[in-house]
Amino acid sequence: MNILLIGSGGREHALAWKLAGSPSCDKLYAAPGNPGIGENAELVDLDPRDHAAIVCFCVDNDIDLVVVGPETPLVDGLADSLHVADVAVFGPTAKAAQLEGSKGFTKELCSAANIPTAAYERYTSKADAIAGLADFKPPFVIKADGLAAGKGVIIAETHDDALAALDDMFGGGFGDAGASVVIEDFMTGEEVSFFALTDGIDVVAFGSAQDHKRVGDGDTGPNTGGMGAYSPAPVLTPALEAEVMAKIIKPTVKILADKDMPYSGVLFAGLMLTESGPKLIEYNARFGDPECQVLMMRYQGDLAQLMQATANAMLSKAPAPVFLDQTALTVVLAAKGYPGTPEKGGTICIGDVGNALVFQAGTTLNDGQLVANGGRVLNVTALGANASEAQSNAYAAIDVIDFPTGFCRSDIGWREVEREKMSK
Repeated sequence: MNILLIGSGGREHALAWKLAGSPSCDKLYAAPGNPGIGENAELVDLDPRDHAAIVCFCVDNDIDLVVVGPETPLVDGLADSLHVADVAVFGPTAKAAQLEGSKGFTKELCSAANIPTAAYERYTSKADAIAGLADFKPPFVIKADGLAAGKGVIIAETHDDALAALDDMFGGGFGDAGASVVIEDFMTGEEVSFFALTDGIDVVAFGSAQDHKRVGDGDTGPNTGGMGAYSPAPVLTPALEAEVMAKIIKPTVKILADKDMPYSGVLFAGLMLTESGPKLIEYNARFGDPECQVLMMRYQGDLAQLMQATANAMLSKAPAPVFLDQTALTVVLAAKGYPGTPEKGGTICIGDVGNALVFQAGTTLNDGQLVANGGRVLNVTALGANASEAQSNAYAAIDVIDFPTGFCRSDIGWREVEREKMSK
């Protein structure tokens, strides 16, 4: 089949690598892509916001499947435009993508379907939100309702911090995403990411991961889009995974179908493993970044075939996903200044990284030289028998990469590495 992949980051490079190796993929295009993706796909100059141009390209090039990597085109309705043109697409419609596009929508859905999540209130004015703080105890969890590039969540330790956060959100600090906010109870426990594929009817599990949001070692400093991840996450035991499927994932798929907005694609559930069981933190309507990188390293099937079955409501007839019985770990090399203003233009030389893979994210070519062009620049990804070995292999690969204006955390995977040490 001919496939068009939408996106330009590390997640999309991982998808391009896996799709290009799929036996059922004949031709892979990517728009707009990056230099790394260009090693696996033919890059085409298409703007993901230009639905008409994408549809025309699909018709002209006999595209059998469009895979949408980032969340913004999904929330913007790209899948809907492709459906009108009878082009199969891996990714939800705009209505279903509200699961990520509106935290308030998801919270209300959870209430209606009795899905375990933190108690919350949704506010559309700053005055009401300030008054509503009285109903919560610190630390306050304050979320911009809309898309905020993974940075729309503030944990306010004090009442004054919460007031400052509300000032920022309602004052335009997160753009339109902060036009309304959700305040919710602070949950304690360990966070984990769980993925499932659904065609709106059937649902299959697609692995677990844990990521590291804070910029600094020891989970310190400001939140980022993710500084690294590993898969699987053993803390999500088979029993807990079954509970998540039964109490969170399947009820979500069912209520969306009942509301005539069936969800098709990947469901990415951010979970908190609390003392009373797993609870939903939030949903994403696409693969995580950098979680996708470690999932693709472990997935052993024909990804193109599986995505096409999902897009065409044939998931029940597709082979069940199979993963390597190894740990994959990825470390993000970011440009200095991230998550603030990253330093662009730094030269990059990727040496012999052995069996590791380097997925490119914020890169471009300058007179043939690979240079940094974003905050998160490279995702160095390796396998190992366990988290400790995967961590060692990933950092060994980083040691041969020459990127003077880049930096990374030195402790990605630390939770599982510590658990492995304690179990010996």
